[in-house]
Amino acid sequence: MSFNSKVVIVTGSSSGIGAAIALKFTAENAKVVIVGRNEKKLKDITAKCEQLGSKPLVIVADVSKGHEAKRIIDDTVKKFGKIDVLINNAGIGGGTSILHDKAMDVFDRIIATNLRASVYLTHLAAKHLIETKGNIVNISSVASKSVISDEGFGYATSKAGLDHFSRCAALELASKGVRVNVINPGPVKSDIYENAGATPEREAAIWDHMKKATPLHRITEPGEIADLALFLASDKAVGITGSTFVSDNGYLLGGYNILKKNY
Repeated sequence: MSFNSKVVIVTGSSSGIGAAIALKFTAENAKVVIVGRNEKKLKDITAKCEQLGSKPLVIVADVSKGHEAKRIIDDTVKKFGKIDVLINNAGIGGGTSILHDKAMDVFDRIIATNLRASVYLTHLAAKHLIETKGNIVNISSVASKSVISDEGFGYATSKAGLDHFSRCAALELASKGVRVNVINPGPVKSDIYENAGATPEREAAIWDHMKKATPLHRITEPGEIADLALFLASDKAVGITGSTFVSDNGYLLGGYNILKKNY
């Protein structure tokens, strides 16, 4: 699955799934654009990409801010002249009760990053992807398919919206030769809970709960999701569009316990 000379944008690529995706594409000779808010972590991923033989274009940006999202697309096209693949991976967690005074503040913040940014980046990148007959892979979650947290309405809604937006975009862009697909991971080892402000104790409890909640009794490694993204973006998936792919160690099977706020 060589991506020689293909230009691939990966948002949220300073750690976790995004970083693993960036490294996988680099290993396949793609020209990778890594995007994130944490400059130090981006430097670490840059060094790893260079060890694989290619220096990425590094863009420090917050995708939830419209002018910064636009800069991602503009800088990529200015540098490489095209876009072949857009990976909308940037996302944030966080939860609150619908009864909380700040419920809408939390909701708006999550929607801005997890849903609106992906819609806007798709809007901006679409004309370039049409030129290259490229494709989009959106990283969603099993939270789009089942209620897995008693205070996660914002996150779940953002991911359900991302799934359905992806189907809408896939239908519209199919006639232009552009594919759009979604990956719905279950528990994946990352720093998402740390970034959401969880204490080390709470984070450990969450991972332990999730491991026990999967029939395969394991937490997915980011590289597993990266392998799936690589496949979906490749010519081997030329007939796949508007589809969602769950990789969750069986998490959605059997009605497991909802993640409670005390974890």
